[in-house]
Amino acid sequence: MVSAAISGFLLGASLIIAIGAQNAFILRQGLLRQHVFILSLICALSDALLIAAGVAGLGTLISQSPSLIMVVTVGGALFLFTYAVIAFRRALKPEVLQAAKAGEARLWPAVAACLAFTFLNPHVYLDTVVLLGSLSAAYEGQARLAYGLGAASASFVWFFGLGYGARLLEPVFARPAAWRVLDLLIGVVMTAIGLSLVSRA
Repeated sequence: MVSAAISGFLLGASLIIAIGAQNAFILRQGLLRQHVFILSLICALSDALLIAAGVAGLGTLISQSPSLIMVVTVGGALFLFTYAVIAFRRALKPEVLQAAKAGEARLWPAVAACLAFTFLNPHVYLDTVVLLGSLSAAYEGQARLAYGLGAASASFVWFFGLGYGARLLEPVFARPAAWRVLDLLIGVVMTAIGLSLVSRA
């Protein structure tokens, strides 16, 4: 069971640590210190839910439904392109880059964006549900459960570590130029992911 849990943890970590839409969003919120706990919790719980569904066998069902994957792909690409434009606009307005010193942004728009980054991204389903789910078939009974728990725990460690660890970079982001670079990077990442989704569609 321990080896299964470790395998699940390492695979789960390898899938989420790469720079992506969720990670870029949580990093920015962590730097701003805005709703870090709830947003990190949403990302981690969402991953855990999808991993559980994959381990339970939903991955096979989704992999056999091209139309469902197509709908999520197109919707996700449109959302990512929209957020990329917002990020580029932030980078062009120096006064917006002082957000770390401004009042706390509203919770619900941040939650809505977080949920969109999670559930409108087909990579999430392909990685957590299909890939992790199919690989869990190598384990039986409690070992399979341990594998799923290991993968889910990687999401909790990563998102909370990223959200709260971002403040260690605060001295760097005390300058508006650093925020400009971050928003440009976020815009590029969102655009690249969106283009990759369009190419798949």
